[in-house]
Amino acid sequence: MLGAIIGDIVGSCYEFNSIKTTEFELFQSNSRYTDDSVMTMAVAEWLLEDPMHTHEVLEEKMVKYGNLNTDVGFGPHFLRWLFFPKALFPDGKRKPYNSFGNGSAMRVSAVGWMFDSLEETERVAGISASITHNHPEGVKGAQATAAAIFMARNGASMEKTEHVHPVKAAKTVLQEGVIAAKKG
Repeated sequence: MLGAIIGDIVGSCYEFNSIKTTEFELFQSNSRYTDDSVMTMAVAEWLLEDPMHTHEVLEEKMVKYGNLNTDVGFGPHFLRWLFFPKALFPDGKRKPYNSFGNGSAMRVSAVGWMFDSLEETERVAGISASITHNHPEGVKGAQATAAAIFMARNGASMEKTEHVHPVKAAKTVLQEGVIAAKKG
């Protein structure tokens, strides 16, 4: 989790100003934590306090942490889901909104550390994603991230991760991004 939060802070000043180099200062005057760190903390507290891993308790944690950090760059759809659910849903009850953005993957790091099996890691990563990002790609993104963390902490080599579909998909996306950056 510490790595996820540090990565969030380091990358915050490049979120809408991307760079194509590895030569940059890690912490700059405009570096800050963002919505991704806030929701990472919410997921971690949910994992520690809700052994059943329910959407109800996850929602409670997300709203709690969101209310404590209102100006950290929540995306427009998530912002409405979090603070103005009646704008999205006539009954005012929060529901998944079929997102396939990266928010579910950005907040899932604690799941990769919590469990003793890859299957349980992927199952709970799916729950953490589907509260908002219930599109299959949104769920896969969270599962791939949590699975990669689980496998790395258990000493898996890159070759051993090939059989895990979400991890393979994530590696392919990363490789394509590196190739595109080199061409760019």
